[in-house]
Amino acid sequence: MRRLMTFLVLTIFLNPASGANLKPMTVDDLLAFHRLSDPQPSPDGKWVVFQSSQVLDVAQNRMATHLYLVPTDGSAAPRLLTSSGKRDSQPRWSPDGKTIAFVSNRFQGNQIFLLDVTRGGEAIQLTNVSTGVSDPKWSPDGKYLAFSSTIYPEFSELPFEESNKKNHDKLTEVEQNPVKARVFTKLFYRHWDEYVEDKRIHLFVVPLKVGPNGLEAADFPRDVTPGDRDALPTSSTFSSGVDYSFAPDSKSLVFTAVPTVNAAWSTNYEICRVTLDNRSTKWNCLTTANRAADSGPQFSPDGKKIAFRQQKKAGYEADKWDIVFADWSAEKGIVGPLTNVTAKHDLSVGEFIWHGNNFLFNADYQGSSPAFSIAADGTGLKQLPIPGRVTSLALSQGDHQTNLVTVVSSMHFPNEIFTLELDHEAPKVAAKNISRMNEEILTHLNLPKPESVTIDVEGGKMQMWLLKPPGFDPAKKWPVVYLVHGGPQGAWDDGWSFRWNPEMWAAQGYVIALPNPRGSTGFGQKFTDEISGDWGGKCYRDLMAGADYVEKLPYVDNKRIASAGASFGGYMQNWFAVNTNRFQCLINHCSVWNFESMWGTTDELWFDEYEHGGLPWEVPGKYAEFSPHKKAAKLGEFKTPMLIIHNDLDFRCPIGQGHELFSAMQRQGVPSRFINFPDEGHWVLKPANSKYWHKEVFDWLKKYVPAGPK
Repeated sequence: MRRLMTFLVLTIFLNPASGANLKPMTVDDLLAFHRLSDPQPSPDGKWVVFQSSQVLDVAQNRMATHLYLVPTDGSAAPRLLTSSGKRDSQPRWSPDGKTIAFVSNRFQGNQIFLLDVTRGGEAIQLTNVSTGVSDPKWSPDGKYLAFSSTIYPEFSELPFEESNKKNHDKLTEVEQNPVKARVFTKLFYRHWDEYVEDKRIHLFVVPLKVGPNGLEAADFPRDVTPGDRDALPTSSTFSSGVDYSFAPDSKSLVFTAVPTVNAAWSTNYEICRVTLDNRSTKWNCLTTANRAADSGPQFSPDGKKIAFRQQKKAGYEADKWDIVFADWSAEKGIVGPLTNVTAKHDLSVGEFIWHGNNFLFNADYQGSSPAFSIAADGTGLKQLPIPGRVTSLALSQGDHQTNLVTVVSSMHFPNEIFTLELDHEAPKVAAKNISRMNEEILTHLNLPKPESVTIDVEGGKMQMWLLKPPGFDPAKKWPVVYLVHGGPQGAWDDGWSFRWNPEMWAAQGYVIALPNPRGSTGFGQKFTDEISGDWGGKCYRDLMAGADYVEKLPYVDNKRIASAGASFGGYMQNWFAVNTNRFQCLINHCSVWNFESMWGTTDELWFDEYEHGGLPWEVPGKYAEFSPHKKAAKLGEFKTPMLIIHNDLDFRCPIGQGHELFSAMQRQGVPSRFINFPDEGHWVLKPANSKYWHKEVFDWLKKYVPAGPK
């Protein structure tokens, strides 16, 4: 009966009530959802703390992030733990379960605050670091808190009081100086959407003591990774959610370090260690034998082994990630050979955690991102029964019961906190939604569920999602939007997004097609690899086969089909523009137009250099082969109306790509419109900007492809 009731509750949540009173989702509805993330179970297994962001004022671009506390068994609704009206995030329990450390910008930038959950009351500020802090972590013995901060490395060898002041003074000087010139001496000097110049991410440790009001700092923080090197990944590609860990004896930190040299064109991320007890700041790198990336060190529950993710191909960010582990010695570090847990399985590991002597991990798989369990010897691989996309894995243990605590979403419902009861054989009951913070909004919306189809393509199969609009009538003819995902090593999965939300597009009155062509992740590493050096080849032909399939559907009006995409999806809009006239209009967000100019202006050079097989002057033909700008002279085909969106702070696909594209289209008389957000990066994140973005996109779409059935 317990199993049946849990299943029914889950089914009701995943399939909200339907009926004529439900309405299609609007942008205001999208912005109203709670954005839940980062669940952290208490040491006794009874509670989960998590963060939730909400838009408070769209016009003012005002959002707030607060912490909530919910019983692990879901027996009560989440209760508000912080209410600063600012951003309270990254909650972390102390080992004794009495204190939650978190990061907040309520006063002097991002600082660590401590909240005594046994006493209640206001949180107490622990740090006052001029460069701000992130990613707090408790030592196993509870005597230290570690954190990261992005500092000027030339001051990092100084005592904290002095270095903190010099960092503060330099930041103030830069802010107040009327001359805004920047000076660069090496790559990276910018990343994603911000100029990092010569600053570096370092790890700090602050000792703790018990004071009259609870835990407090016993001394100033100490920079334990001084020098001109980043101690944590500067690229999210190489982060597995856990970028550093305390060793089991609390005497050292083990972390994912950026390459010593050539960081902008090398993927040689390493697992390194620095000891704390003897004030040594010498980095001991433990994975120098592997020239590709290693990341995400985590220790086994008994402290005797260390595990991390590893790639094999140097320079290739989309290579398969495997879980590897070895014995751990407090004196020597990694001891003996590495055991590759996932070598025999064609899955690329995302996040992972230890579960006894086993592992739990997530991975893209067949158009979704489920969770798996596997034994340390690589046997017993099982997919866990959790619907939708699974992220933020954590383990809750207490009262003789173990739960996986995680964030779950689907294309038709946003993030919620779920638990899954585990035992040594198999999950005992279905996954349970314990947060339920978005149910009220969902009960009023008509959010259709997607359908998965498989299409024959050159040399294999392609999976594609089809999402029909609210009020869909199969007897009528509907327009289509053909969405191309980014990456290119990415995928449309059965998950929620606040940036490109398929339900939001379907709500406009369109059938939405979401193909996963060559290069997509989750369909085997060979399928992923086959796009490298061939962006306009097999992948393009896969997409054309998908479009052929869509046009033949009995309910599709093949005279009303548009396409849209961002990043690589934007590149493909450009490739469509110079190769086919089958779409009535195109919508292009932050794209690549000219591979030759892209190389010198993007931030991560390793990406272009691997995809094209070398530097531009070494293999000039490879950069030109699939570059859309080379085919703009084909006036007979280069005529599809296009909306172009490019942002000033996008350093991955720089603004110049948009300028060149718009100039080419205008110069040749192609109907085009250029939207530029000077205050956004690769994505449009601010609420008011998001609302404007959606209006521009849907207005352009409906101008050329009228919505609704015929």
